[in-house]
Amino acid sequence: MVIDGCNFLGSAQHNTSCSSLPNRETIATYKELAVKLNPQDLEAVAGRTLEHYDRHAADFWQGTRDHDVSQNIEALLQRLEGEPPFTILDFGCGPGRDLKAFAELGHVVVGLEGAARLAGMARAYSGCEVWRQDFLRLDLPSGRFDGVFANAALFHVPGQELPRVLLELRATLKPRGVLFSSNPRGHNEEGWTQGRYGAYHDLATWRRYLSAAGFVELAHYYRPTGLPRERQPWLASVWRRAGQ
Repeated sequence: MVIDGCNFLGSAQHNTSCSSLPNRETIATYKELAVKLNPQDLEAVAGRTLEHYDRHAADFWQGTRDHDVSQNIEALLQRLEGEPPFTILDFGCGPGRDLKAFAELGHVVVGLEGAARLAGMARAYSGCEVWRQDFLRLDLPSGRFDGVFANAALFHVPGQELPRVLLELRATLKPRGVLFSSNPRGHNEEGWTQGRYGAYHDLATWRRYLSAAGFVELAHYYRPTGLPRERQPWLASVWRRAGQ
């Protein structure tokens, strides 16, 4: 999904040229109003956003296929322990750009995508296995992956559901496995923008979520590189699964 030139709603593809933070004026916030999302609300979060993905799949692919996220890929790979090839889950793989990149590096990579059209595009483009799963209804194997690559994906998970989703991602990692995430940052607002849902956390809040889920921070940085902080809307971070 693209909002103001930025990818939106659950794909690993994103526009590194975006230069502004989410516009608080356009976000119908739930967190700030202390409104709890009920099951019907959560169905809408998933259903409406995935429907939008499917409607705009071709345009989305054309708009993101050439974006360079090699910095993010390297941030994950350089912190994996053991000898390659590594097993990697591309969480929110979109049309498969990063799936193919991992596979061409020799790794064993599986994609996860909720939108049917994007999942099909990812299989065709990458030749990799792709699981079609909603972020809010995950069914992941235990202890399978060395790394999870969640590039422009987890900010689509409502804050009230994020602790559960992070625990599920932790459980699918091997001991000392690594989670990479990149999300548009904000001031901890969340809600609907142009018919799509997003949650925009600052670093302190993101750290609290990940630490509570049993992760230890390895690194964080802002993107795109080489710009003033106010023009770096993306917060990338790398986390190791703690404990067994």
